[in-house]
Formats: sequence, C-alpha cells, structure tokens
Amino acid sequence: MKKILLTALAAFFLLSVKAQTDTTITKDGNKIFTSVETTPKFPGGFEQFYHYLSTNIHYPDQSYKNNEQGLVVVVMVVEKDGSLSNIKVVRKVSPLLDQEAIRVMGICPKWIPAMQNGQTVRVKYAVSIAFKHDTTDYRSNLRVQ
Repeated sequence: MKKILLTALAAFFLLSVKAQTDTTITKDGNKIFTSVETTPKFPGGFEQFYHYLSTNIHYPDQSYKNNEQGLVVVVMVVEKDGSLSNIKVVRKVSPLLDQEAIRVMGICPKWIPAMQNGQTVRVKYAVSIAFKHDTTDYRSNLRVQ
C-alpha cells in the first residue's frame, strides 16, 4: 500500500476581538460569533489536531491517481458544547477531496468551545486542509471566520 502523506498547512490567525458586534443571528435566534475573546481549541492543541488529521484523513485513491492536490477550506460552527455543525467547503479542490475534508471534520471529537464575556458561545471557524502527495509537514491552518 502506498504511503501517502497528508499535509495541513499551519498558521493561526488572530483576529481582532470585537465583543457583541461580530455576530450572526440564526433563524432560531441563536447568535454565531465571528470573533471572540477565546477561540475554540482542539483537545490537546494544534499538535493533537495535526495528529488527528494525519491519522484520520484517507486520501481517495482516485484523487491520488488523478494527481488532485490542493487546499480545501472548510467553514463550520463550533457549538457551545464543542461539537461541530454546519460543516461546509468554501474553497473546493475536487469533489472527492472536498468530501473527505467534510467527512473527517464531521467525525472530529468535540472541541473546547469559544468563550466571550465568560460564557461559552457558538463561533464560525475555518480550517484549511492541504492535500499533497509527498510532504512531511503536518500542520493545519485554523482561524475564526
């Protein structure tokens, strides 16, 4: 079996904290923040998230054979309980790679939720996952979206 290395490029972008003004109100009246005092975190931090991605993402065989590579950007909501919802691809590479990015984020363990004014809040968050054939860089680009 071919050993395929998957990369997620990493840089953490800190956005300005604008308390209550950077929110979206959903149909059910719940606020979704776009900038918060404390951003959500994967349990164990970035290194554990990189490990999670590297052990759970399966590069689709057909995508590998077709030399499909690139950066898939997924936007999601990290809920108050740390679960992920509304997972969507906002930057596509190919249908199979896009589906794999959604799949792996959909089975992701609960995150440590975002905090605003001492309360857990829902936050819109983006993750960039780079699919590459040959690399040893296991990092991911995470940012509040």
